[in-house]
Amino acid sequence: MGIVKRSRIIGRVTDQAKQPSNIVVGVCGGIAAYKACHLIRNFTEAGDNVRVVPTQAALNFVGAATFEALSGNPVSTTVFDAVDEVQHVRVGQEADALVIAPATADAIARLVAGRADDLLMATALVATCPVIVVPAMHTEMWLNPATQDNVATLRRRGITVMEPAHGRLTGKDTGPGRLPDAEQIAELVRTELAGYRSQHDWVGKKVVISAGGTQEDMDPVRYIGNRSSGRQGFALAEIASQRGAEVVLVAGNTEQLPTPSGARVRNIGSTVELETAMQEEAADADIVIMAAAVSDYRPAKAATSKMKKGQADEELSRIELVENPDILRGLVDAREAGKLKDDVVIVGFAAETGDENGDALDYAKQKFVRKGCDVLMANEVGKGKVFGQKSNEGWILRKDVEPQVVESGSKQVVAAQILAAVNEILPS
Repeated sequence: MGIVKRSRIIGRVTDQAKQPSNIVVGVCGGIAAYKACHLIRNFTEAGDNVRVVPTQAALNFVGAATFEALSGNPVSTTVFDAVDEVQHVRVGQEADALVIAPATADAIARLVAGRADDLLMATALVATCPVIVVPAMHTEMWLNPATQDNVATLRRRGITVMEPAHGRLTGKDTGPGRLPDAEQIAELVRTELAGYRSQHDWVGKKVVISAGGTQEDMDPVRYIGNRSSGRQGFALAEIASQRGAEVVLVAGNTEQLPTPSGARVRNIGSTVELETAMQEEAADADIVIMAAAVSDYRPAKAATSKMKKGQADEELSRIELVENPDILRGLVDAREAGKLKDDVVIVGFAAETGDENGDALDYAKQKFVRKGCDVLMANEVGKGKVFGQKSNEGWILRKDVEPQVVESGSKQVVAAQILAAVNEILPS
């Protein structure tokens, strides 16, 4: 995803982007039209002004009254309504973002042709704001060469076409073509509103990302873990997928998060399992990102049955721990040993706290040197900070460059900044 910065300081969002936005939600005539209702509510609950512009076919699935009730604005499908207000031009001119979800194969074809035969198409022609198209259709229609050529054309014109999700479609079919979750769509729109515009520029590149926390078993019931939600790793996978990369997400213990569009998920439990998965997937990767919160230690021996209170007090109160492998350093060593691509870009994370000897950034700088990775995203963590939160902040560290401040923003916005830093050193 190419980055158009509205500020020279990474992570700073303009005052305009912080204000309520005028968002036009286009809805096309597919079965997924009902999911647009959740997207509309996501925007309105965030304080944005939403105008819904459905196609006539969309109203066969969801009535105009529903869209009007959810958005608080009138609904029209034709260029012949409110002619005195020049509505077919004004709606697009006043939009800060236009998102079409779901976008059918027919709608995508009409966008490519530059049709203006209804209010939605006319609005898309007028709009100079970010335009985000979210396809939803059966797998065969999505993979049809005509649709793929049309999608490529839209992307070449600067329109963001979100990768569809893989999952259950209408009837018994399963495959790529499912509409992503409303929150995923909304966060991508907000990322573009913050100034980080999409480019489909990582086609042919493999990105491997770890996310979430590891679990170190004490017995079949208990484990040692941490508060990581996996949100930042999932956000990185989402943004990398939108850049066109082949994305493998190695996921540990995470919240119930929607699978990033287009990503392949490989689930693991322990740190040792994570190490194995990362070494295997990284062998042919162009970018490797260690965003998982790895347990530094694990029990030397896990009980095969539950340790019962009162019967094993001594066993429960005295647990011998052994150190887990340093996966990030191991990946760097594997690159140096020729087991990975010579030019693979390796990204690490540092979750730090300060003390009397230094602040979180001081410790992150030390870790950056110690690990030997190319990019390090450093966070100051603690109760109510970063872990489990929907926002993130910190610093991006690179060799021979001053730490770049990442101001508080959504994890998708932060992900876009991290991948922008990666893109600057990624071999062409």
